[in-house]
Amino acid sequence: MQIRTKCPKCGHISQLALDRADRRVRCTNCRVMFKVPSVVELERPLNVAKNAGGTVFVDEDGKVYG
Repeated sequence: MQIRTKCPKCGHISQLALDRADRRVRCTNCRVMFKVPSVVELERPLNVAKNAGGTVFVDEDGKVYG
């Protein structure tokens, strides 16, 4: 499973491996560093994604879309 992230500065969307959760990552577009939520914070959206078989987005405030 992968995590889709959106850079808070430029809005670039990246797909990351699940092991990148709870880490700081660098945007491949603008090079700014930002934190990916932890797996605990992603538990609800991950369950929704598994059950839906689709893509779920979580913003920096923890709101779930998808």
